[in-house]
Amino acid sequence: MTIRNGLAAIGLMVCVSSAQAKELGTFGMTYRIAERDALAEIEERARQVDWHKVLDKQKVENFQGPPDRVRLPRAKRNRSFPVDMTYTTEIDVPDGKGGILYPKGYTFNPLDYVTYPKTLVVIDGTDADQVKWFAASEYDKRLDVTLLLTGGSFGAVSKKISRPLFYADRKIVERLKLQAVPSVVRQKGRIMEVTEVKLTKIIGTPAHGRKGAP
Repeated sequence: MTIRNGLAAIGLMVCVSSAQAKELGTFGMTYRIAERDALAEIEERARQVDWHKVLDKQKVENFQGPPDRVRLPRAKRNRSFPVDMTYTTEIDVPDGKGGILYPKGYTFNPLDYVTYPKTLVVIDGTDADQVKWFAASEYDKRLDVTLLLTGGSFGAVSKKISRPLFYADRKIVERLKLQAVPSVVRQKGRIMEVTEVKLTKIIGTPAHGRKGAP
């Protein structure tokens, strides 16, 4: 099972790795972002399950995801909305010299420091139409896409989709403000944009003739 490797490869805001300021030139004193940011937290939540232990204890076909997963309704319309990833530190961040680098309550937007080039697609794995939609869409073929399930059998979905699967727990759903599925999440400047996809009645059409994918 290569779930950990898959997450490392996408590097998930699942995957901006730890947030660092990118080089824009020097304008006075500069610091690396030392506090865990919202994007890194989502990544951590997505990969925190010890998959090897899970698979040792039970058959993969029966695994249903983390206990705090959140079931979301099917999208009723096509719509997009912005998500502000601004993050507020929950502790004082030391500077390593006995002082405070970032005080508790310091607020910043990690997207001011990093770029997240990947696309997240979130579906309900218990909904056969959503699984078919993803399998027939361009997303199933793209290397820059990470698939997250809000529910569903790992084994059953794996048989229909030939790519690594991950689960969205409550923290991920809350961070990205997900309200319905399928949802496609990508960075747009200083915000993440969530696009909900209303499925058409025609499900499972070939990728080149698909409907419903933005």
